[in-house]
Amino acid sequence: MRKIISMIHLSLDGMASGPNDELDWISYDSDLEAYAHSMHPLVDAVIWGRKTYEGMKYFLTVPGNPDIGQGEREHAQFLNDSTKIVVSRTLDNIDWAGNTNTLLIKDNLAAEINKIKQQPGKDIWLLGSTSLFQEMAQLDLIDEYRINVNPTILGVGKPLFANMDHQVKLNLLDSTTLKSGVVLLRYERARA
Repeated sequence: MRKIISMIHLSLDGMASGPNDELDWISYDSDLEAYAHSMHPLVDAVIWGRKTYEGMKYFLTVPGNPDIGQGEREHAQFLNDSTKIVVSRTLDNIDWAGNTNTLLIKDNLAAEINKIKQQPGKDIWLLGSTSLFQEMAQLDLIDEYRINVNPTILGVGKPLFANMDHQVKLNLLDSTTLKSGVVLLRYERARA
């Protein structure tokens, strides 16, 4: 069965974004980019919420821009080749430059995700989307948590594990500290 692997950035005080969805506090450098791009061979689909989907459309502009670096080009190609799953109650359709490997989930999130996990393919990357992360964690749909703890205290913002109403047991798979001070934590869901 395919796994859902979440990768999300976190401040030291547990915030996934600033109060207005700011992400400018993330210590994103070439090491963190390489870590994120290490997901490419492991997955063949991404899951986004509406806001992340709209932000990721930036990568549609990358191929025609000569000023873009190799890392962004590789990620743009990865996204183009991958199935893009968008969870939104407000969108009626999604378009990735006419690409047909897209899927919109409007309701029945748990049933739809579990159906996708049963299909053949590589694992699936839940990327960004704080509110979607929270909903999927609450529904116990995430199999692996990759949390990048940044050396920043925001003080205010959107807490990653808001609204969790039950305990989730995890097993630590790996932890690495980057030169920037970002700590990469990798956990799997402890299943009985």
